[in-house]
Amino acid sequence: MSSIASSMERGRAAESKIAPGPILLLGAPGVGKGTQAKELVKLWGIPQISTGDLLRANVEQGTPLGVLAKEIMTRGELVPDALVNDMVAARLLEPDTARGYMLDGYPRTLGQADWLDARLAAQPESLPVVAVSIQLNYNQLLRRITGRRICPVCQRIYNIYVNPPEREGVCDVDGTPLIQRADDTEEIFKERMRAYETLTAPVIEHYRALGRFAGVDGDRPIETIAAGIVTTVERLRKT
Repeated sequence: MSSIASSMERGRAAESKIAPGPILLLGAPGVGKGTQAKELVKLWGIPQISTGDLLRANVEQGTPLGVLAKEIMTRGELVPDALVNDMVAARLLEPDTARGYMLDGYPRTLGQADWLDARLAAQPESLPVVAVSIQLNYNQLLRRITGRRICPVCQRIYNIYVNPPEREGVCDVDGTPLIQRADDTEEIFKERMRAYETLTAPVIEHYRALGRFAGVDGDRPIETIAAGIVTTVERLRKT
């Protein structure tokens, strides 16, 4: 059975037989976390919950929480954990979260992780959060970021190291000269890595200490990584 067929089979089994519960998917810039999140929410039939999306939605809809958040952001201040927690709490009351959900950008701090753990522990029917990190070494990540080239017309993405165009610097589809995003440089990548590690290290250690953290190899095809994450979640749920 091919890796694609195998992962599809695993995905169908995961969706029909297990409730994945709340999952925190972690990954450094360039590791492909967004791609995997999209794959997994389809496999499991669960929503992706992004605090960025929640903030925008509450502000746009003018909810009481959104009004408070807008006032704080207008002053140039960070939205406090308590307000973010309240938004997450409201989102978790919606029926589509019953089987589980993919957390994106939350919990970002130890305070948020402690709050979420306590909230879920108070609900006997809720599974605890498990955290899975997609892992690549620094040089692999750097090549993914600095090698990325984009067609400004069709938005097709290339990589000069692993997926180059047929003609150097030109899109295979429409012949448009490829561009490099301004933030796809080594200097900016280093800054983003430092910020990521500073933010996520305490949260990773929190879930590692609880026996609810594992890493998966990100240097594999998309479908194989997704199947690996499914297997890892199943294993963490049994511990």
